[in-house]
Amino acid sequence: MLTRRDLLKTVGIASTATILPRVVQASPIVKPIVVSTWNFGMAANAAAWKILASGGRALDAVEAGARVPEADPNIQSVGLGGYPDRDGIVSLDACIIDEKGNCGAVLALENIVHAVSVARRVMEHTPHVMLAGPGALQFALSEGFTKENLLTEASRKAWEKWKEDNHYKPLDWHDTIGILAIDEAGNLSGACTTSGLGWKYHGRVGDSPIIGAGLFVDNEIGGACATGKGEAVVKIVGTHLIVELMRQGASPGEACKEAVSRIAKKQPDHKEFQVAFLALNKNGESGSYAIQQGFQFAKTTAGGSGLVRGSSLY
Repeated sequence: MLTRRDLLKTVGIASTATILPRVVQASPIVKPIVVSTWNFGMAANAAAWKILASGGRALDAVEAGARVPEADPNIQSVGLGGYPDRDGIVSLDACIIDEKGNCGAVLALENIVHAVSVARRVMEHTPHVMLAGPGALQFALSEGFTKENLLTEASRKAWEKWKEDNHYKPLDWHDTIGILAIDEAGNLSGACTTSGLGWKYHGRVGDSPIIGAGLFVDNEIGGACATGKGEAVVKIVGTHLIVELMRQGASPGEACKEAVSRIAKKQPDHKEFQVAFLALNKNGESGSYAIQQGFQFAKTTAGGSGLVRGSSLY
């Protein structure tokens, strides 16, 4: 006969079992390591690796890496030469997070090439996390950054062509640079920078500068970054979700897949745009997942550097 004491013991054991964390087999730690989105991440990784290989800090590495595509006029989704909004104005969004959870961001910043560096100054030189628009520009100038026309001739011509077509629809396929790194000390940092969707409404801000959407880092667990249609990422707070899934025991790839599945489940038009997530856990394991085929990320370790083809829903 089952006594009351036996019943309580059984219930107590069952209750304890439900709250125990998933046991994850330890794997060798890979460090230093840097991963970043898309094929232009190779050049970004090269700049970051110079710092990591010499024992430098992950924060310095991700900033240096992100600055490479920002300064490349041939990359029309980041920094100089980025596609303008429907009014012909190029505006930039960026954020950065260090190993202590400190973060800084700029939104709708105009006329400054290196938005990621302004974001770092916000983090280190102000009591705030975000500065936007004219205030962000004013701050950047006070920090010694110089104004520059970000609209190149190639991007201007593309904008003029879009106006002739007169369909007034922003580009839903977009290649943001997100970069995550672990340094020799085992600390994580991340950065994200973009010029946003081409032909967007003036003042539009996507996921890239939003902590927990376009980028999130927890030094105990790992980090994640996003690329693609920012509105879709913001709606699920994508990168924060991924880090929390990794905290519960999911691998980087599994966590990214679940985030994409959330978008697919909740956003009926998801087949019409691209979103991809990239994650790196504390052990140096990386993984990604996208809605559509074609996403790839750059990965660099002491063993070499190369592009990794990501998995996708379709």
